[in-house]
Amino acid sequence: MRLSRLLFLTALLSPVAAQAQDVVRHGIPGSDFPIASAVEVPAGKSTIYLSGKLAAVANPDAPKGSLEAYGDTKVQTISVLTQIQKQLQSMGLDMKDVVKMQAFLVGGPENDGKMDFKGFMEGYTQFFGKDAKQMNLPARSAFQIAALGNPAARVEIEVIAVRP
Repeated sequence: MRLSRLLFLTALLSPVAAQAQDVVRHGIPGSDFPIASAVEVPAGKSTIYLSGKLAAVANPDAPKGSLEAYGDTKVQTISVLTQIQKQLQSMGLDMKDVVKMQAFLVGGPENDGKMDFKGFMEGYTQFFGKDAKQMNLPARSAFQIAALGNPAARVEIEVIAVRP
């Protein structure tokens, strides 16, 4: 009789314990760089994949399709991450729920064909890491690519989030 009660309680409490597990973010040892080296997602969590987003027009008075209309890498990064944040919030999530990010950066003629990683990081840290209010860092990759669909686009970001 005691064994059956114990098994019943174990079965009853196991899903609760699994649900109580948190996402675990592993920092980069000896570094303050604002990304996680790895993120563990426990069983039972919903994973949400957001498609890549591009910056919105920042200056409607600038020539249509121009870099001036969309802004530099920092401005575009803030625009893209703001859009991602709004989409997540509409789903009952927030930036703290992002576990993986891929950033695609274009090196334009304004930077001699090299991506503006510094500008990207200035925008990124407004949402993640040392300058941001929340420190739940995602695992992240950043790539320089040849171009995006819009010739003035310098940033496209896609994320994976986990529902707590």
